[in-house]
Formats: sequence, structure tokens, C-alpha cells
Amino acid sequence: MSEIETITVPDLLRGYPGVAFGGYVAGVLARRAEAGAVRVDFRRPTPVEVPVGLARTDDGGAVLTGADGDLAVAVPDAEDLTALGVPDTPSWAEASTAAEAYRAAPPTGSVDCFGCGLDRTPDTGLRLHCGGVPGRDLVATAWTPGPALADADGMLPTELVWGALDCPGNAAGRLLGTMREGAVTASLAARLLRPVPVASRLVSYAWVVAEEGRKHRVGAALATAEGDLCGISSALWVTPRRG
Repeated sequence: MSEIETITVPDLLRGYPGVAFGGYVAGVLARRAEAGAVRVDFRRPTPVEVPVGLARTDDGGAVLTGADGDLAVAVPDAEDLTALGVPDTPSWAEASTAAEAYRAAPPTGSVDCFGCGLDRTPDTGLRLHCGGVPGRDLVATAWTPGPALADADGMLPTELVWGALDCPGNAAGRLLGTMREGAVTASLAARLLRPVPVASRLVSYAWVVAEEGRKHRVGAALATAEGDLCGISSALWVTPRRG
């Protein structure tokens, strides 16, 4: 294991209250991993505004650790994500209409998430408001990142590209499947295919792959408005036990 670096996730980048946005956490780990495709397994919630340890591992992955042990672990992933059968990208018009439908009637239990929070602006969140696409078993949203989200080269940072491949899976499970509110990402695997300029018009979309009880396997993709894929992901979401 490499030397441990200390990082702190700011409150702006929360998912659920007090908890770091899972897609961002996965992207932090993936950026340190030495692989083109990475799978991140979440062990415990990563807190915001609390220092945690980040280190590369000997297998080419990375690990995030907190006071109680490992929070999330990234490993190189050999799965062919194209085997998900990535659907054709919805048009910008279809994705825009789907986003408006989501904003008009969001699922119950919506929270102020950096990825899909309804009250975020383009500079304070990704605004991944994925609604159903009529005639297709997909959810989608059209969005353009705000300038404040750009890195020094004017690109969407790796951590936020991973974020754009996370939240849409929740919307797919809620709107197309049997997922209930409060579900969390148990694992997220992704492959990034091209840099994403912040000025780009983007389409994020997702679909249900399989469901079994509280477990929901979903696929997601990020593309330009012209349909060029920027990244694909496969995620396992788990719904909490009924209390």
C-alpha cells in the first residue's frame, strides 16, 4: 500500500445528509487506481467534513479508510461493461422532456444530493433529474455542467463524471423497477471513454438490468447530445430492510 493521503469531502458534495455523494467517492478512488475500468465497493458511509485516509493498494486499486475501518475499496475491473447492452442514447429533446417530468413529480424521499438534488444550481450540483422516456425502458436527463464544476482544463473532473454515472441508476430503480426510497449504492463499476468538456450538452440515462429482493442491478451511461458515449457503468443498489 502506498503512503496514506488525508482528504476531506466538503459538505457541498453530500448525497444523503452528512454522507458523501457515492459517485464522487467512487471517482476519487478510481482516479487513484491504475486501471481503465474500476469497480468500487462501498463498505461504510463516507462522512462529509471529516478527514479520511486515501491510499493506492498493491493490486492497482485504492482504498478509503475512516476511524472504523475501510469506507470504500476500488479494484481494477475486468468485466466487459459493453455486455450490459448499452441502449441508444435518447435525443436531447427526449432527455429534456424526461427531466421536466421528473422535476414536476419527483419520487418520494428526494434529498439535497449533489447528484440529483432538486434545489441545486448548475454550479452547485449535477442536477441529474432522470425521468422516464416514453416508449423506452429508460430514464434520462439533459444537463450542462456549470463553469464552477470545471477543472483547470475546462473539463468535468473524473470524480464528477463518475457521479454522473451513479444517481441515474437510483432513478431507474425507483421509476422502472421495485426500488424503494433510501436505497444506497453497494458497488459501482465504470469505464470512462472520453474527456467531458464542461460546456457540453450532456445526456445521462439508465436502465434496470435485474432485480432480486432488495438488490437492484442497473446500468447507466453518459453521452453528448450528439450521442457519443463518454462513460458507462454497472451498479448494485440495495434497498434498506423494512423497519
